[in-house]
Amino acid sequence: MKVVAYSIKTAEKEPLAIANHKKHEITLISNSLSTETASFAQGKEAAIVFTEDDVSAEVIHKLADLGVKYIATRSNDVSHIDAVAAGIRNIRIANVPQMAISGLSSAEIPMALAVETINNLDKWQGKKCLGDACVCSKACDSVKVNTEHHEH
Repeated sequence: MKVVAYSIKTAEKEPLAIANHKKHEITLISNSLSTETASFAQGKEAAIVFTEDDVSAEVIHKLADLGVKYIATRSNDVSHIDAVAAGIRNIRIANVPQMAISGLSSAEIPMALAVETINNLDKWQGKKCLGDACVCSKACDSVKVNTEHHEH
């Protein structure tokens, strides 16, 4: 899967590379997602974001026009993502479930966030339901994925 990752900090590069194992073609950029930087998603299927990124309706429409079908946030919080706009444009949204980072030390969290983010990309690529990481506005069965063990 071709992916662009926004707001990447230096400390996140190695964990993402290790978790990815060269499965996905990920372009890492330090710029935050905004109307001005959305163009970096041209030709990408997915965008990886973080809490400081602008994932408003305007940006989501730009991403969808560029071909983005998935948005994965490297956080548990999804309040920065306009889920209604994503649903209208049939963009799937995933987060890092709280249980994936609960009880971890601050040193362990970057790797856990990277692993969960890559797991979400893997499941999307395999057309599988994301389980607890799914925060889509539509049920999995309405997007034709394997919904085993998951309900909205």
